[in-house]
Amino acid sequence: MLSIMDLAAVLLTLSAVFGWLNHKFLPLSHSVGLLVMSVVTSLILIGLDAVFPGLRLLDQLSEGMQRIDFAEIVVNGMLAFLLFAGSLHVDLATLRSRAVPVFLLAVFGTIISTAVVGVLFWGLALLAGFPVPFAWALVFGALISPTDPVAVLSTLRNANVPKELQVETEGEALFNDGVGIVLFTILLRFAASGEGASVSARDVGELLLREAGGGILLGVATGYIAYRAMRLIDDYAVEVLITVALVTGTYALASHVHVSGPLSMVAAGLLIGDRGPRYAMSERTQRYVFALWTVVDEILNSVLFLLIGLETLILRFDPRTLLVATAAVPIVLFARFVSVGVQPILFAWTRMLSWANAPFLTWAGVRGGISVALALSLPNTPAKPLILTATYAVVLFSIIVQGSTLGLVARRTVGSGSKSNPSVQPDMTSPSAPRARQ
Repeated sequence: MLSIMDLAAVLLTLSAVFGWLNHKFLPLSHSVGLLVMSVVTSLILIGLDAVFPGLRLLDQLSEGMQRIDFAEIVVNGMLAFLLFAGSLHVDLATLRSRAVPVFLLAVFGTIISTAVVGVLFWGLALLAGFPVPFAWALVFGALISPTDPVAVLSTLRNANVPKELQVETEGEALFNDGVGIVLFTILLRFAASGEGASVSARDVGELLLREAGGGILLGVATGYIAYRAMRLIDDYAVEVLITVALVTGTYALASHVHVSGPLSMVAAGLLIGDRGPRYAMSERTQRYVFALWTVVDEILNSVLFLLIGLETLILRFDPRTLLVATAAVPIVLFARFVSVGVQPILFAWTRMLSWANAPFLTWAGVRGGISVALALSLPNTPAKPLILTATYAVVLFSIIVQGSTLGLVARRTVGSGSKSNPSVQPDMTSPSAPRARQ
């Protein structure tokens, strides 16, 4: 039986080995390379177990993987650190200038996509002979519609796009997972309750306001307290510790007061990333704080994408459902295209949305670990195996195909970016020109 320390050692060692092999021999981005190699390794182990059942390699590794609660470790563990690290490097001034498109994409885009995916997936499953109740089809729409902030931020590092569009895509990814989780919670409650349940638009609006609005307010409040504390001292070790305490304390508090933990992390990260370097951190502190969160981001990213690939070891797919799962990929892409394509028409009065960006935004809608975690968290119902298989198919396609070709799509659809933004990957250890404390 593998201990927790053994599992941690295996995951970190595999992440390091696969990362080195990818960097040395493969022309893939770090996250895509890790995912590809972990899936291939899982398939090889499954094949070896079928040919040489006496080795029991698959049984031992599967037992170890089953001890990892993927949904718990992602949603209530990694996500807090990854969202804070990602939002720490977002240009808040540019994000403010694109606040309207980010809000519309994160809220209305997620709702539209959920509805489109739900209707089409329900119809597809019915035609294929695997009927799924309409409520559960909508649950699938809710868990697969939000773009994954971790996957999107990782993917955008390899695509050269104008700064405004980059920040718009990053902002949507950072905020729409909170919206998606709220929709998922509501629709799951409805689906699991049966025919007697009723959910009104008012219920949805109140829950969105409480979860999303409360999460943002909590993040701003705790982030400001941390910022003021950092401003009063000049000790890089203590200031680094304050950022770690901010993340763990705020996320834990959010779960107890029933507001969105992910959105609280985004709000806190944006505040610290914007005001910290300008008013609260010396040059030395900036180097240590941003270097720490860059390393945390890289390590957790590596482990997350590795885990997504290794989940192949324990997910038992019904071969009969693979056709439906494969067909879910174009359904999700079409729903994404509709959700980003209709908004320039519906909200033309804002003059801030362009239909010309729809192809790029469609392809940049990368799904990742959050969707897999939500699918794994579903109760054991007849619909779960099909939903889980479809989710995994969409996520693998999204990260491997969309993630590895986003740079090409960006060059074909939005050009090579502006002169003021020659690269979308900032120097994460030097977030901005350091300024004196005021």
